[in-house]
Amino acid sequence: MTIAEQVASTRRAVVRLLTQKVGEQTDRPLMQLLVLKTIGVVGLHSQAAIAERLLIDAPAVSRLVDRLEEDGLVARRAGENRRCVRLEITEAGRQEYQALQRAVDWLDTQARESLSPPEFDELSRLLDKLQTGLFQLLGNEPAPAPRKDDLLS
Repeated sequence: MTIAEQVASTRRAVVRLLTQKVGEQTDRPLMQLLVLKTIGVVGLHSQAAIAERLLIDAPAVSRLVDRLEEDGLVARRAGENRRCVRLEITEAGRQEYQALQRAVDWLDTQARESLSPPEFDELSRLLDKLQTGLFQLLGNEPAPAPRKDDLLS
C-alpha cells in the first residue's frame, strides 16, 4: 500500500469513528460540526474559505451554513463590503461544537492506547515532517503549525 493509500485509509477510519462517537451525543451531522469548528476555532469566516478548508464545493457550504443559521448556531454579519458576509458562531453553536471536541479527545485517547508512548510520539513527529514536506511542494502555502484541533480540517 502506498503512503497516500495508507493516509487515506486512516482518514476514512478516523472519520467513521468520529461520526459514530458524535452520533452518540447529537443528531447533527459531522460536516455541520466541522463547519462550526472551522468558524469558531480555526477562525475562517467566509463560505469560500470554509469550502477550501473542508474540500467541499461552495454550494454545499452554503446549504450547511443556511441550516446552521436556521438552527441558531451561526449568524451572518456584515463583512468588509456589501458583497462579503462574515460568519460568526453563536453560543449555541459553541455548545454544539463540544460534541465534536469530545469525540476528538476520545479518538486521541484510543490512538494513544494503540501505540506505546514512544511510538505515538514518533508517529506524530513523522506526520508533522511529512505534512511540512508536502506543503512545501505546494509552494505558495506554508506548512501549518501542528495543532490538536486540526484533526479533520
